[in-house]
Amino acid sequence: MNHFRNILPNGSKPDRIVNLNGKPFLFFSGTAYLGMNANPEFSRLIEEGMRIYGSNYGSSRSGNFTIPVYEEAETAMAKRFKAEAALTVSSGFMSAQLVIRYFEEKAVFLYAPDCHPALFRKQADGKTGDYHNWITELPELLLQVPDENVVILTNSIDPLKVKSYDFSWISQLPINKKITVIIDDSHGLGILGESGEGVSGFLPENPSIDIIIVSSLAKAMGMSGGVILANSNQLSALRSSPFFTAASPMAPAFLHAYLHAQEFYEMERVALFRNIHQLQQGLFSLTTLRYIPNYPVIFSNNNQLAANLYEHQILISSFAYPGPDDDKITRIIVSSRHTEEDINYLLEKLYI
Repeated sequence: MNHFRNILPNGSKPDRIVNLNGKPFLFFSGTAYLGMNANPEFSRLIEEGMRIYGSNYGSSRSGNFTIPVYEEAETAMAKRFKAEAALTVSSGFMSAQLVIRYFEEKAVFLYAPDCHPALFRKQADGKTGDYHNWITELPELLLQVPDENVVILTNSIDPLKVKSYDFSWISQLPINKKITVIIDDSHGLGILGESGEGVSGFLPENPSIDIIIVSSLAKAMGMSGGVILANSNQLSALRSSPFFTAASPMAPAFLHAYLHAQEFYEMERVALFRNIHQLQQGLFSLTTLRYIPNYPVIFSNNNQLAANLYEHQILISSFAYPGPDDDKITRIIVSSRHTEEDINYLLEKLYI
């Protein structure tokens, strides 16, 4: 029996507890870091939005009519995530691919190690290696690029093997090339930064460099959709892309919920950091685990850990990534929904 491909029964939703084979399991997996998928007030706001706008917006956003909730939410997101402007799309994958498709005939691409596949043009774009070594090699890589237009692609954080990234290299990029840095912040938005603004909160300034942040909204933010954060000129160009014009937008009900849910996001964020602190305080002597202060993911190099915890009715994340033939990635993921008792029970079983 493969414990880690079990299907939850109909009517289940991933929360702090899930029912599996008739038994309750503590759920320390998934990417709903702020627990918005199980927040009853957020669900109420989505239902309210559906009553107002319907289940989806069946038109192109480039059509000859629109509804104001899109621009209202994008203005709020730009302010919240410390960007000049924001553009929402149907998914995080779409946010990345829209930007990639726009630049692919205009620039040379340089990939940082372990970029999310959403940033790929083709599978061969995936690179592995040490991020610090790549930063050291980046000046030489840029010298070898004959083209003046360069796009550098990176994640904001490594959420799989749980490593933080230093972005000071952005301030040192040369000014003799037209450089755009594209950052996938899907696992940082809503968590990283002083107020959950994501990677934009700690990027160095370099006026000669264009920075575009792409992100899923389906993780910490709890919405089916994606967002692109950039300057107004960049987003105007992306709006004219046929990939934007031809695509359906994200459902307006989610954006209605977002506009009215800021106090709930903050409450869940406070709860998340309380839980992270409790868990990380208890992990001081477990050397097989790796974590970043104030980040909700714990990496383990022991792939047997998932099976061990399963025996104690605890589910954690453990599966081959990015493909079925790759090594397993084993992680414990805490959310805002967990209780003090949940975390104490997990810690007890980790020390067995």
